[in-house]
Amino acid sequence: MLQQICQLARQAGEAILSIYHDEQPLQIKHKTDDSPVTAADVAAHKVIKAGLARISPDIPLLSEEEPPTWDERKNWRRYWLVDPLDGTKEFINRNGEFTVNIALIEDGAPVMGVVYVPVSDVLYSGHERHAWKETSGQRLPIKVVSATPPTVVVSRSHMDDELRDYLTQLGTHNTLSVGSSLKFCMVAEGKAQLYPRFGPTNIWDTAAGHAVVIAAGGHVTDWAGKTLDYTPRESFLNPGFRVTIF
Repeated sequence: MLQQICQLARQAGEAILSIYHDEQPLQIKHKTDDSPVTAADVAAHKVIKAGLARISPDIPLLSEEEPPTWDERKNWRRYWLVDPLDGTKEFINRNGEFTVNIALIEDGAPVMGVVYVPVSDVLYSGHERHAWKETSGQRLPIKVVSATPPTVVVSRSHMDDELRDYLTQLGTHNTLSVGSSLKFCMVAEGKAQLYPRFGPTNIWDTAAGHAVVIAAGGHVTDWAGKTLDYTPRESFLNPGFRVTIF
C-alpha cells in the first residue's frame, strides 16, 4: 500500500504544479481561521480523495479541505489524515517549500506517512521503522543523525517570541528555516536534530511528517514528553511539540 500512496502523492503534486506554473494570478480565499486556500489545495484534495477511495474504500478520510463532523469521526480507530497542500503560504510566495501530506492513523498513532515535495520531486516515506527519501530516481533509506552543535529547524512563516526565547536559552546551535512539513523531514534525514514548535498547528499538518520521523528513529512529543496522539477528538489543534532524535 505504501507504494500506492507514494504514487498518489505524486499525482496530487502534478495537480498542484499545473496551477503553480500557470501564469494567471492565484485566486486566494481565506477560511474562518484566516488561513489561505487556493485552487491547488482543492485540486490536490480531489485527487487524493478519489485515489484513497480506490486503494482503501473501507478506511475513512480526514482531509483539511473536507473535514468530517465530530459525530462522523469520533469512533474512528483507523483513518487517513491528509493535508493536500501543506504550506499554502509557501505556495503563494512561490518558494517551492510546500508539500503533499498523507498519513495512516491506527489507534492514535501515525503508522504510515508520505511527504511529497512537488517542485523538487523529492518524496519522503515511512512505515514500520523504515524511512526513505526518493530523489532523482533513487530511493535511499534515511535515519536521524546526531551532531554537535545541533541544527535546529524552525518555521519560515511562524516565528514567535516564545520560540525566540527558547532558541536564546538553547546554547550553541545552528538554525535552518524551512516551510511546511519539510521541517520533520530535515530531522528524519539527519539534516537537523531538533524542531521545536510552540505556535498552533493542526493534526493534518504533522501526521505524515511524524510518521516519517518515527520510522527514521526520531520522536515527536509535546512539551511534557508525551507522544503526539491522533485519536479522534473534537478539536483539530495540536499542543506545542518538539521533534527530536533522542
